[in-house]
Amino acid sequence: MPQPRCHRLSRPTTRISPQRQAPRSLERLLGSGPLCGAALLLTLPPAIQPTPSAPLQRAATPAAGGPAYAITPERRALLDTIRFAEGTWKGGSVTGYRVLYGGGLFASLERHPEVTVHRRYSSAAAGAYQFLPTTWREASRKLALRDFSPANQDQAALYLVDRRGALEAVDRAGLGSAVLARLSREWASLPASHGGSHYGQPVKNRQELISFYGNALQRARQAQG
Repeated sequence: MPQPRCHRLSRPTTRISPQRQAPRSLERLLGSGPLCGAALLLTLPPAIQPTPSAPLQRAATPAAGGPAYAITPERRALLDTIRFAEGTWKGGSVTGYRVLYGGGLFASLERHPEVTVHRRYSSAAAGAYQFLPTTWREASRKLALRDFSPANQDQAALYLVDRRGALEAVDRAGLGSAVLARLSREWASLPASHGGSHYGQPVKNRQELISFYGNALQRARQAQG
């Protein structure tokens, strides 16, 4: 299905260093000259050293060649639910990763097939998450994906979820109406806040999707052990 693309500074106060506050009476007592000057220096308080700052905390990055997004049970359940809504679930079979718009299959997973199918609508959407060619090119470029394999399709779908600002909410609380509303602008089969589609296309029932997600989450947690 089509997937439209769719933040007073106060003035600093000048402070006099402790070294410049040595009492002048001490200088008179010690006199002048190299030796007395050295004695004077020994009586002065040590310079205040700046406290070392804590090292910067960097965000964890994936190992070279590793996936950009970890597949947690919550994320796996979300991916399965999107497939269910898009008609590519196929009982969880990998066949769903080879589905063209309209239900036909393509053979090679080396690249997006870029085949336009003419049915009720005309679309070149393909794969488990029905990526349009332009959407796939963006995600594959951002994530350096080299083929259209199932693992890479999962990564690209999570990229789209993240781009829509919904990934953190899923990680925190799972799938709900607010997440579905955010993702409805990415996948036309997901219901918007009013229950229908943003694009005038058929959508899955909200409660049906939330129920499917709950069952998928249970399966994913059991599989994780």
